[in-house]
Amino acid sequence: MNIRLRLLLLMAIAPLSAVGMAEESKQAKIARALSAAPDSVSAQATVMDGDGTILQEGTNGWTCLPDTLEGDKAPMCNDETWMEMMTAVGSQSDFVADKIGISYMLQGEPTGSGVSNSSPHHPNHKQAEDYVETGPHLMIIVPKALLKGITTDPNEGGPYVMWADTPYAHIMVPVALEGKAVITKQ
Repeated sequence: MNIRLRLLLLMAIAPLSAVGMAEESKQAKIARALSAAPDSVSAQATVMDGDGTILQEGTNGWTCLPDTLEGDKAPMCNDETWMEMMTAVGSQSDFVADKIGISYMLQGEPTGSGVSNSSPHHPNHKQAEDYVETGPHLMIIVPKALLKGITTDPNEGGPYVMWADTPYAHIMVPVALEGKAVITKQ
């Protein structure tokens, strides 16, 4: 990942840092981050902490994070396009998908760490009427025109669009294992 993108991501996610959280070992964070994707992706990935610190340099263009939001323990591995989108989400700036971007979250979201399905900037995701937490899944960014015809309802089963009416719209592809399905307020 280039230095400009790292700095933008750092500025975008630094406000999400939780003050006073118990320190977790670097090795534990790396292990959790790498667990988000298949070894073929994560073995050579860069691992970056929520404050932008590089915990492990990689060589394949993928970046794995131990947390999606600081302290949520929801690891993810992202390609460069997905990292650009995350930077835009964190800084609430525009983003236009002009190519495919992929993110792995094969550990899913721990209980209680889901988000609003309509807005990445909901003030209290847990209280959102459209709260959703997804077990193991892939996330795919595509140009918005390609989202037509895909449901936004996570209760229908199968892929659905998250954050559809925002610049950060993407396809959620559940690959749930038993006991780790999509959970909503319905």
